[in-house]
Amino acid sequence: MISGYSECMKRSTALAQVIGDQIRCTVKTPSGKAIVVSGAIDSINPSIEGSPELSRNQALVSNAWAFALCTAKKVLLSTEEEQNKEARTAKVHHGTTIWIAEYIDQLTGASIVGWCSSCICHSEHFKVKRPVGVLPTWLCDSCGSPTVACMVPNCPNMASKNFKAGQDRKYCAEHRHDIPSFEHADDAIESLNDYKDFMSYSKPNFARGTKLIAYSALGAIVVGPLSLVAAPAIGGAAGALVGGYSGAAATSFGLAWLGGGSLAAGGLGMAGGTMVLTAVGSALGSGLSASITNSYVQEDKSFHIEMLKGGTGVPVVVCNGFLSERGRGWGEWKKIVTERYPDSPVYRVHWGAKELKHIGFVARDGAVRGGLPVVVQGLAAQAGREAAKRLGPVGPLLAAAEAARNPWHVARNRADKTGIILADILARSLEGPFVLIGHSLGARIVTVAAQALSSRKERPQIETIHLLGNAIRSNTDWEKLAGAVNEKVYNYHSGRDQVLKKVYFVAQGGQSAAGYSGFVLPERAKAKIENINVTEQVDGHSKYQEHVKLR
Repeated sequence: MISGYSECMKRSTALAQVIGDQIRCTVKTPSGKAIVVSGAIDSINPSIEGSPELSRNQALVSNAWAFALCTAKKVLLSTEEEQNKEARTAKVHHGTTIWIAEYIDQLTGASIVGWCSSCICHSEHFKVKRPVGVLPTWLCDSCGSPTVACMVPNCPNMASKNFKAGQDRKYCAEHRHDIPSFEHADDAIESLNDYKDFMSYSKPNFARGTKLIAYSALGAIVVGPLSLVAAPAIGGAAGALVGGYSGAAATSFGLAWLGGGSLAAGGLGMAGGTMVLTAVGSALGSGLSASITNSYVQEDKSFHIEMLKGGTGVPVVVCNGFLSERGRGWGEWKKIVTERYPDSPVYRVHWGAKELKHIGFVARDGAVRGGLPVVVQGLAAQAGREAAKRLGPVGPLLAAAEAARNPWHVARNRADKTGIILADILARSLEGPFVLIGHSLGARIVTVAAQALSSRKERPQIETIHLLGNAIRSNTDWEKLAGAVNEKVYNYHSGRDQVLKKVYFVAQGGQSAAGYSGFVLPERAKAKIENINVTEQVDGHSKYQEHVKLR
């Protein structure tokens, strides 16, 4: 048996334990309330036993579970650096757990009603007994998050309270511009053209010019309102919707599940990537997803949707990768799209200009350009010997690069985030179902968006998907992608795509790209997903739009 921290704050305690492949966290308060949160190390939803007052507080439960997960990770991870990072994260979750437990022990009968900036719900907030002169604190009845009144005069909404002293947000999510509007956060939009109106703010930004400092999942300090930790509603993107939590509960659990990662650098944790992000699908079109979309759009100033043409047919959305013509307009898309969908309105998604610029050292023929210093910073540390050999003499240098500073991984994570933005906008639109077409990382965006949308109970918002040179792994469970479309997913792949064959292979630690070798499909996905080998027609990563004819 391995035990974690057992520190105390005002005699409340939280003890995390690892027993074989099981983990648990026991929380006790001075008044005698206690719960045990337990489960397997790979579990998403823990079992909960004990005091109803503690058990129903999602923020407490998820922080306790995250504390237990991090305690296990700090023992099981292989390097001292990774172990230390998890130890710091565990300490933050431990402190948050006993902090909330103390508040639950001190609840009074007084309450107020207002929008919660953590879970974006209009809910009742119960007052916590605090010393005279201390800012009044409340607990949201919906998510269990500690809250304080927004400092804007006459604002009835509640701001998020932070575990670390001095880091309270002071202003509600509306007055921080963490969300465009509480009341309209779950509104639909008539067409993709209207997404900018949906994203317009209803209140002035009182937090403008201030720096928000919060602990990241690594225990490091992140500055700026754009990290996932910086706003609980955003931080809960994975935890809330995978674990069924909301608010601070989702933030803590989600970050623990994601497993760390440099959020400020555009990462979403070691587990990051497509499958993690698609966890938000069940809340697309809601207030929580509005906050996620708002955060990502603020973070990527280049994001916008451009209408290329009108029409009466099924609406088409195209999305570029990194080897594409820059600027606005059709770029490489006009011929391939209008031949297949001549009567359709067509929209183009622009995204990640900064990130895509940083991976411009990859030439169109798969060679490396831009100088060794750029390359050394450019590809993943996880590339093995065989993978490294694929790039010849530069291989050993690539293998020594750190993934956290890796432009490819930053751009890949930006693509995943953009996929969630697109999914949320499509989920809100009354214009669909849509045809989605993507190239390279743009195809990855389309794939992420489709997987996210697949978990919604409503009918699919996607008619057909065309993926050209998809920069995503070929071998994973693609059943969610198959379930995202009314008709079919077409994956066009080329064995002569040197960028995917060499650069993607090394950057992804030996993974094969779906755009190079095709999807490895389970039987149940084959009816809806078709691999189309275009090796004879396409001899380079930038040649798909020129030579492929869409099915």
